[in-house]
Amino acid sequence: MKKTKASSMALAALNYDLFETKPMPPPVPATLYTKIKNQLWRQSVADIKAWEANLDKLPAIEELCRMFNRYNWLYFDGKLSQVRIEYSTRMRIAGSYTPRKKLIRIGYKYHQIFPEEIADTLKHEMIHIIYFKHNAAFKKEAKRIGASLKARTHPSLMRPSRYMYCCPNCGKKYPRQKILRMASCGDCSKGGKFDARYKLKLLKH
Repeated sequence: MKKTKASSMALAALNYDLFETKPMPPPVPATLYTKIKNQLWRQSVADIKAWEANLDKLPAIEELCRMFNRYNWLYFDGKLSQVRIEYSTRMRIAGSYTPRKKLIRIGYKYHQIFPEEIADTLKHEMIHIIYFKHNAAFKKEAKRIGASLKARTHPSLMRPSRYMYCCPNCGKKYPRQKILRMASCGDCSKGGKFDARYKLKLLKH
């Protein structure tokens, strides 16, 4: 079969396509999600620095709600359900979450003493939306987002005891907020079980 000029040109073009070096594609640009996440991170860091620079004044509820939304996108891909946030002047702990009310309470007295921990408390309570108890899954999540597991203690946050119990054997005293029914001395009882011989006696009501 005789080669025509047209077939020769087509074959040459085919050979060129087969052996032509393809240029490397440019790197994929950052997605809109990544850009938003980075922006939220910068805003969150800026807010925390602003709080630390003005520790004598706790952030308003509106600011806490904005921080909740940013943390929601930063750490949970926006999957957490919306909740209400409020300060509690009665609580002496750092914070709490009530699933039935979908409510995060932030301890006002606690954060007057430790205002630099308010962002950490918010992250801790946000994990409770997924894991109510401090189980292994909760601890793993807390480590992932950099949240503390326990709050700090302070003498002014301790409630005065309503009841005082005493061990009849060693004399150790146990201040308590509630009445104890079947409780024995932890030092004298063996195996952490109730022992009637060392049942605590009420000294003061």
